Amino acid sequence: MPASHCTTVDRLKDDPRFIALRRSLDVYYGDVDREIAMDALYGRFLSKSALAFDIGAHVGDRIASFRRLGARVVALEPQPDCMAVLDALYCCDGAVTLVSQACGPRPGEIELHINSANPTVTTASSAFITAADGAGGWEGQVWDRRITVSVTTLDALIAELGMPAFIKIDVEGFEADVLAGLSKPVPALSFEFTTIQRDVAYRCLEQLQRLGPYGFDIALGESQRLTFENWLSADDMRAHIESLPHEANSGDVYAVLV
Repeated sequence: MPASHCTTVDRLKDDPRFIALRRSLDVYYGDVDREIAMDALYGRFLSKSALAFDIGAHVGDRIASFRRLGARVVALEPQPDCMAVLDALYCCDGAVTLVSQACGPRPGEIELHINSANPTVTTASSAFITAADGAGGWEGQVWDRRITVSVTTLDALIAELGMPAFIKIDVEGFEADVLAGLSKPVPALSFEFTTIQRDVAYRCLEQLQRLGPYGFDIALGESQRLTFENWLSADDMRAHIESLPHEANSGDVYAVLV
């Protein structure tokens, strides 16, 4: 991480406005081994000057990885406090475009359910909140307020900014809705899944199957390591997700055109 980012991250941690984001800043910045693993993973999909979309950028650790690889980045984040953090970290980087919008199936507006104590799991999906209620490992999560945010689509972003080499989608149960706004195949992408909402992952797999001949692999948690090191069919990936124990909790499914 550049020295300037270290200084900015430390300053953000000390700002009372961002106290709820301090854990994210601690986890996602400054772990050199994690950064090396992340860069090795995303380096499979991104080359220098390639375009990446980060949908649900949160505090921007993926932006940092994409930039270390020399990629240009378009990052969407609808949470005002998260966007303020991103602006502090990346406003002076001409290769990063920050967009204060959500991404969904159609342009317009949507209600965002804010988890003030844990903004990482803020979501546009009421079904996600229902699935988390009473689930092991999700105890104590409260979505305590709502805001209305502007929505764009992947198709609109591509029309305006160009075809990305890679799209990362991490939007807490809204992943299939984001993919519903994509009508043409992209070379590679990832989407987050959770074991409390495996049906969302299945919908994502089905949507990608309709778009093109994709192969799939998976990285559990924040491991940044693919499980199979070869590209599975959608049916095989669905079976693997079905077989995961609840305690696996979450991870990212990676898809490439094969």
